Amino acid sequence: MSKADSVRAIRWEADRLLLLDQRRLPQEELILRLEDYREVVAAIRNMAVRGAPAIGVTAAYAMALAAREAAPYPDWRERLRGAAEQIKAARPTAVNLAWAVDRQWTLAEQMGAGADVAAALLQAAHDLLEEDIAANRRMGAFGAPLLPDGGVLTHCNTGSLATGGFGTALGVIRAAVAAGKALRVYADETRPWLQGSRLTAWELQKDGIPFSLNVDGAAAALMQHGLIQAVIVGADRIAANGDTANKIGTYALAVLAHYHGIPFYVAAPLSTVDFAMAHGAGIVIEERPPEEVTHCAGLAVAPAGVQVRNPAFDVTPAALISAIITERGVARPPFAAALRELRGA
Repeated sequence: MSKADSVRAIRWEADRLLLLDQRRLPQEELILRLEDYREVVAAIRNMAVRGAPAIGVTAAYAMALAAREAAPYPDWRERLRGAAEQIKAARPTAVNLAWAVDRQWTLAEQMGAGADVAAALLQAAHDLLEEDIAANRRMGAFGAPLLPDGGVLTHCNTGSLATGGFGTALGVIRAAVAAGKALRVYADETRPWLQGSRLTAWELQKDGIPFSLNVDGAAAALMQHGLIQAVIVGADRIAANGDTANKIGTYALAVLAHYHGIPFYVAAPLSTVDFAMAHGAGIVIEERPPEEVTHCAGLAVAPAGVQVRNPAFDVTPAALISAIITERGVARPPFAAALRELRGA
């Protein structure tokens, strides 16, 4: 087990949720200890925890905390339903959040009066955490053969910090390295939150995987000079046809990879696929506060009062994606049929 793989950003201990505050990395490894679901909602919204699978697992624990608060009251279902809506509203793009909340709510609805709803939802959250780690390892096994020796470009953070453990796209890279592939990772810094420089670089350094950190704008030049043999990214929501929403800047990488004839892979669990959404045009793109762009580490880097566009995600058309790697296998175009087949596997 690698050092970063052994990192658990999400833990339950002494009747409370423990989250590694990713806003403080790499300078400080600070643990948030949360006992109220509202605190968890704030942690999700403020990006103390981020990454679609990690958000889903965290939301499941938030539902357990909400159930613990609601359980003593006769109208516990109404209270829990209200909490569920608050949790789902924390971040609108990542489908895993709503998926995990709905999964917990369905379980709660099935329980009769007097049943220990809080205990049941807590156990379900534990189960989801372990399921996510196991799914990531299967994803890594399916995806590792796709990566050739040489340079692999990745965007944002898709490792242990973004999931229950091991990672999606970074998990595939870990599995490929463990299988003997001679890889060098090129990690985009990923503005404006710098998840690549703060988080991916932190994980790769702990693992001892060869890597270089680059500014987002360098990706085209790296491809032009033959340093990149594959691009692999994660996903926050995948439409039924394979259109994929991921961290802002992903679409640009897919266009660049297509131009240079480089395979572009997406690694994500099937829970990230929104089969009810026909194509990516229906995906709600979160617009985040302008201060994330106008300031860096608390310092202004733009004129006061400047107008800002700060979409957190963009949508990559399925036509630019070479394959989608899941815990049940690899989907190739046409994705609508391939993803449905994997769901039924």
